[in-house]
Amino acid sequence: MTNILLVEDDKTFIQILEGFLLKQGYVVDAKNCIKDAIACIEKKEYQLILLDYRLPDGIGLDLIKHVRSKSIKTPIIVITSFHDIRTAVNAVKMGAFDYITKPIIPDELLMLINEAISNKDTKQTNSIPTSIQFVEGDSERSTQLSDYVKLVAPTDVSVIIQGESGTGKEHVARSIHAQSKRSNEPFVAIDCGTLSSELAASELFGHSKGSFTGALHDKKGQFEMADKGTFFLDEVGNLSYEVQVKLLRTLQEKVIQPIGSNRTVKIDVRIIAATNEDLLLKVKNGSFREDLYHRLNEFKIMVPALRQRKGDLPQFIQHFITLSNAELGRNVKKVSDDAMQIFTNYEWPGNLRELKNIIKRAVLLSKGNTIEKDVLPEELIMETLTNPSDSEFDLKALQETNEREMIIKTLQEVKNNKSKAARLLNIDRKTLYIKLAKYDIED
Repeated sequence: MTNILLVEDDKTFIQILEGFLLKQGYVVDAKNCIKDAIACIEKKEYQLILLDYRLPDGIGLDLIKHVRSKSIKTPIIVITSFHDIRTAVNAVKMGAFDYITKPIIPDELLMLINEAISNKDTKQTNSIPTSIQFVEGDSERSTQLSDYVKLVAPTDVSVIIQGESGTGKEHVARSIHAQSKRSNEPFVAIDCGTLSSELAASELFGHSKGSFTGALHDKKGQFEMADKGTFFLDEVGNLSYEVQVKLLRTLQEKVIQPIGSNRTVKIDVRIIAATNEDLLLKVKNGSFREDLYHRLNEFKIMVPALRQRKGDLPQFIQHFITLSNAELGRNVKKVSDDAMQIFTNYEWPGNLRELKNIIKRAVLLSKGNTIEKDVLPEELIMETLTNPSDSEFDLKALQETNEREMIIKTLQEVKNNKSKAARLLNIDRKTLYIKLAKYDIED
């Protein structure tokens, strides 16, 4: 029995979606606010949460943060409008499985639900799911990325992989592992963004039976599971300060001590960490240890955003068409010139993850063997039709106007909470205050 929690405040939409899911054999609990959703989660186990981004008592990120703080690993799919793609990407960074844009296409939703449920524990396994397979690309930036991977892979140095959400940082980490002398040993990946501060140490280092409430059995930590292989710490900047201290000791002494145990365990792992943040800024503001940063940063690889390597778009698109055909049983072969022009003009804030989702949706909707313009999201088309003036000043003015409006809109959504607004906008508080002054937005 698959239990789904639907969190949505539109009553008509709830009735339509609930009826559809029930016909598919799912058990659905529908709630219209975060407070009621939390009450449900505390009483019942769900295999999936469908979460609207905008709710009467907050935004979807608030519920994601609560769920992940309790170390609940239930996959979450965020329902949002196309105009909120950037905030949907932020939701994925915070631990959502994926997002889907309105209007919802039933087949697309079913496909995503099946993928979320079947891949629930992807981060904790050593298998490589097809959803993260990417071609390398042959643009100058992609070639440089590939060269760096080949250079560092045979060594045992620690690597930091930095890049925006959706750029394929885990793929880079797996490529390093596959080309290393540890390739036949485990590759263990853990998403630090989904670890609660209370249970992070247990997840990483293990624990002994009875060491804390709920510790019913001895448990091996992920470090021990990765022994002799590669340990990938995704979104490492989210680790609490206390766990950072223990991690540093582990890297220095090459031993771990499970919680509640007097024994120490020797470990031999190669560490690869990934982040979508500038860890140096976190070092400067005191939220990330400088000594740990230097221990991790023996070699840094910057993964370029998709908009920085648009020359690779045809290769990426064809690759995702191939994957989508295999998954959906379709036979799409190419993209029309009109559709390709739209793809080329779009900025892809969600990077490869967003491209993969849109290609899969287009393959699903295509009636022939070509992806035509009419199967692309209308908002995607509209966003690429903007015709800015040739004047550099006018382009800058347009960008600043859009930025000002986005800041005002975000502040309204979070009831003027500056910390929340900064997180949603993917900037720090200091930068937000600078922009408030720049655009004369009342504090």
